Amino acid sequence: MSVDEILERAVNGDRISMADAVKLYESDDLEKLGKAADTIMKKWHPDPVTTFVIGRNVNYTNFCDTYCSFCAFYRPPNSKEGYVLDDEVIFSKIQETLDVGGTEILMQGGTNPNLKLDYYTNLLKGIKERFPDIWMHSFSPAEIWKIADVSGITVEEVLRELHEAGLDSMPGGGAEILTEETRLRVSRLKVTWEQWMEAMTASKKVGMFGSATMVIGFGESFEERALHLQRVRDAQDETECFTAFISWLLQPENTGLKRLKKLTKEDYLKNVAISRIFLDNIPNFQSSWVTMGPEVGKQSLHFGCNDFGSTMMEENVVSAANTTHKVNTNLTLRLIREAGKIPAQRTTGYDILRVFDGEETAEKDFIMQN
Repeated sequence: MSVDEILERAVNGDRISMADAVKLYESDDLEKLGKAADTIMKKWHPDPVTTFVIGRNVNYTNFCDTYCSFCAFYRPPNSKEGYVLDDEVIFSKIQETLDVGGTEILMQGGTNPNLKLDYYTNLLKGIKERFPDIWMHSFSPAEIWKIADVSGITVEEVLRELHEAGLDSMPGGGAEILTEETRLRVSRLKVTWEQWMEAMTASKKVGMFGSATMVIGFGESFEERALHLQRVRDAQDETECFTAFISWLLQPENTGLKRLKKLTKEDYLKNVAISRIFLDNIPNFQSSWVTMGPEVGKQSLHFGCNDFGSTMMEENVVSAANTTHKVNTNLTLRLIREAGKIPAQRTTGYDILRVFDGEETAEKDFIMQN
């Protein structure tokens, strides 16, 4: 089947197969892929609105015993360069986020073997007591599995306890490529793809939702990328646990994978488009401007993305790999408008809080911190 035939079927609402996805990855017709993805996105979101959330990354610890070869952020347990943020520091960061109209805290760290469940539940309770309106979109599957391991309980029990303490939803970080072939090569101690998926689907069972992610550039095959998408689509069919999908490129600088050739913006845009075409059951696709830069982020709004992601007042993990792109709320508004869209601030659950009509700007803004 030709690329044109595959795209026509997808635009008409038919599901494409893994073999179809591989065919699309092999294609060099980026413009054609982008047009099809944009058409499909507009079926989900017919109004010319691009959403974003005002949020902050809080990396509460960098101690980690997973030792991923592509991570420049972690420090081994007991390293003199490691840290666990004091609660008061975290509270201060949350207050700063609220002060500029922020609504979301994306709190993630390493798999710290010295932190048990009560650390997390006490921290979440303390946050919600002080800031009842902040949305805690926090802790990746690898962190959840580590908590379960050191606490001697199941992943579902961990998630239920965290949810009751104040966790609202769960980011899908750490998916990378959901095949053991690649995972064993670049992060052999990390959770398996089945464990990643078990944590995400369990989050739905206890009353939360999450996001699905994908990172390309590990030297994985097109077949592996297609299998990743198939596994995400299957899980969504079964549980509807994902509200959004986010993909980005490996940032190999300063990491154990610096020998790998860094992929291009065209590789990124192609992956965004193919993901939107394949994943016919996930409504929202976020741009990854933090790794690709604001201009490519703007381009992605014509390749299947309907959302500009988070303004991300603070970011440390990607920055540790020598990739630092910064935007604030008013720059986000400008970039969305330059793409021919109307910007709108949203919640983590994709409810619209405010539409920025005309040339309206944010009254309060911030400078991204590291």
